[in-house]
Amino acid sequence: EVQLVESGGGLVQPGGSLRLSCAASGFTFSVYAMSWVRQAPGKGREWVSGIDYGGSRIAYADSVKGRFTISRDNAKNTLYLQMNSLKPDDTAVYYCAKYSSSGWQATISRIIGEYDYWGQGTQVTVSS
Repeated sequence: EVQLVESGGGLVQPGGSLRLSCAASGFTFSVYAMSWVRQAPGKGREWVSGIDYGGSRIAYADSVKGRFTISRDNAKNTLYLQMNSLKPDDTAVYYCAKYSSSGWQATISRIIGEYDYWGQGTQVTVSS
């Protein structure tokens, strides 16, 4: 059974930092691209960042570029998102998501419907 378990969310002041983790199990983590997706209150899901199966190709949404860093440790089956210079607009539930196809892909997909498994999410609140 595929499981994705996020952790590391919380309340942080504007300008602060958080590091999210996503522990994966039930599939061969090292052959799948992964992404972080967020959902703010009253809004739809927004793709944030993605990383290919080997960690060599990375993409970010313009809204987080230069502030967030995605990474993965295939030996630990874990995906990370380092979030710096946080803003109130970053407040959302953050989900990790597994891409539906394994192996090499031409691009890091930003299409949420192409991800087939999701974690339960972790709340990030940026407020003074």
